[in-house]
Amino acid sequence: MSAGGGTKAIIAALAANLAIAVAKFVAFLFTGSSSMIAESVHSVADSGNQALLLLGGKRAQRARTPQHPFGYGRERYFYAFVVAVVLFTIGAVFSLYEGWHKLSHPEALRSPEWAFGVLIFAIIAESFSFRTAIIESNHVRGNQSWVQFIRRSKSPELPVIVLEDLGALLGLIFALFGVTMAVVTGDPIWDGIGTIMIGVLLAVIAVILAIETKSLLIGEGAGPEVETRIAEALEGAPEVTRVIHMRTLHLGPEEILVAAKIAVDHDDTAADVARGIDEAEQRVRAAVPEARVIYLEPDLDRARVTGSSDSDVIPRA
Repeated sequence: MSAGGGTKAIIAALAANLAIAVAKFVAFLFTGSSSMIAESVHSVADSGNQALLLLGGKRAQRARTPQHPFGYGRERYFYAFVVAVVLFTIGAVFSLYEGWHKLSHPEALRSPEWAFGVLIFAIIAESFSFRTAIIESNHVRGNQSWVQFIRRSKSPELPVIVLEDLGALLGLIFALFGVTMAVVTGDPIWDGIGTIMIGVLLAVIAVILAIETKSLLIGEGAGPEVETRIAEALEGAPEVTRVIHMRTLHLGPEEILVAAKIAVDHDDTAADVARGIDEAEQRVRAAVPEARVIYLEPDLDRARVTGSSDSDVIPRA
C-alpha cells in the first residue's frame, strides 16, 4: 500500500468524523438521547484514531539511528494497535455504560427530529469517507477478498480505516434504529438498546484490529508469494547453487529484512563468492523493491555432495 493512498483515506475519514462529532453533540443536547452521546463519543474517538495514524506515519519516516539501526517503520504498527485500544476503551466501554445507564434510568427523548436530521447527515458524510477508503483499498487489494485483505495487509492504515468506517456506518444505523423505535413505541428503553448495540459493535471491531495489528507489531514475515520471488532471485545468481534456508521480517509496511543461507560451489574462490552475493542482492532488490535489508551467508552445498537434506530448509510452493 502506498503511503499516499493511506493518508488520503485517513484525512477523508478525519474530516468527516470531526463534522459528524459536532453535529451529534448538538443533537444530544437537544434530545438527551443516549444513542446520540454514544455516537458522539464514537466520532471523537475515531477522529483521535485518525490523528494517531497520521502521527504514526510521520514518525515512521525518521532516519535510522544507532539505537534503532533498522529505522522506525514499525511505529505505524504501534499506533495502529493504540487505535484498537482507544476504540475499545473509549468507544465500546463508554457506549456499553451509557446503554446500561439508559436501561436503568430511562428518559423520554426530547426533540427527536434533531436526532433524525443529524443521523441522516452523518450517514451521508460517513458514506463518502467509506467510499474513499474502499477506492484506495481496491488499488492494492488485488484479487484478495476483504477478509483476506484485512488479515494479510502489511500496511495497517487502510484496514483500520475500512473497519472504522464500516463500524461507524453500522453504528449510525443502530442509533437510528434505537431512536426510531423509541419514538414509535414511546418507550425510551429502545434508545438504550441501540446504544448497547453500538458498544458491542465497537468492541468486536476493536478486538479484530487488536489481533491483526498485534501480529504485525510482534513481527510478520513476507507473504509466500514474496518469499518465492526472493528465493528465485537468489537462485538466479550464477554463483548461488540453491537457497538452504531463508527468513524474512517486515521492518515496516514497505521494508523487508531478508536473511538467507545460500549454497555455493566448493571450488568457488572468495572473490567468486563475494561477486555472487553482490549479484544476488541486486537480483532480490530488482524482484522485490521492499527488500531493503539483505544479509546472505554463503555455505557449501553439502546436500549435493553427500545427498543429505538440510533440516532447516523452509519448503516453498
